[in-house]
Amino acid sequence: MRSVIDRMARAGRPPLHSLAPAQARAAYEAGAGVLEIPKAELPRVEDLRIPARDGAPLPARLYAPVPDAGLPLLLYLHGGGFTIGSVATHDVLCRELARLAGCMVVSLDYRLAPEHRFPTASNDAWDALAWLAAHAGALGADAARLAVGGDSAGGTLAAVNAILARDAGLPLALQLLIYPGTTAHQDTPSHARFAQGPVLDEPAITWFFENYVASRAEREDWRFAPLLAPDVDGVAPAWIGLAECDPLVDEGIDYADKLRAAGVPVELEIYRGVTHEFIKMGRAIPEARQAHQHAAQALRAAFRQD
Repeated sequence: MRSVIDRMARAGRPPLHSLAPAQARAAYEAGAGVLEIPKAELPRVEDLRIPARDGAPLPARLYAPVPDAGLPLLLYLHGGGFTIGSVATHDVLCRELARLAGCMVVSLDYRLAPEHRFPTASNDAWDALAWLAAHAGALGADAARLAVGGDSAGGTLAAVNAILARDAGLPLALQLLIYPGTTAHQDTPSHARFAQGPVLDEPAITWFFENYVASRAEREDWRFAPLLAPDVDGVAPAWIGLAECDPLVDEGIDYADKLRAAGVPVELEIYRGVTHEFIKMGRAIPEARQAHQHAAQALRAAFRQD
């Protein structure tokens, strides 16, 4: 991990938060595959359009490890502080989850801030999950075996989706949360401890969230900060994977505690000595490959494929 951090420093690229959003997105995408494992070739990869509630067609990509019908389905929501990230930046990760878990994965390009501010990303994620539940059969998926997952801001969206699914009576097999953001004000001890990074630092977090949420009331809406959800009783079981050296680690633990206190089954893994974004560094960080395996095992167990 230190070698990766040193190489990042030697590259001397400007911090993403110092760029305009469009430039930051391009820079993030340009570097997204540098530390990834080789891309898995799958027999079925298709681009889709999923309608949002306002009629906007949301791009998405479907991955299937086999051509068979009746596969369980994971909706995956990428990270990037609600401002950057895309289907393209998380292509390798979604392929790997599909391959290892034996499930269909649909990765969503929800709309990004600051062009689309809170709660657009949350609404888009829920609209996609509801649409997939209604159209699973037509896609070759099993509507009775659905899960939602994501990393970082995508983990936030996945946690929110799990609550909305409970409220709508839509059963989910699992919520797969990879270093999710869950708190309103980024005031946990780990935010102070890792304010200077590595990889993710306080100025970047502030920039991301100022792009997305415009007021204190929006920050304290549980659709931004699921730790503030009135209750999480009856939500889907959770697999939560955290990085030890990450500003978000404490709020991930806090959310695991909130779920457990409500009687929700939780499997929590904290990967030692790694930072935010490690899940996409499988070429350099063995813990990333371990996390791929652990997440896939959790999905297989939730889908009763083991």
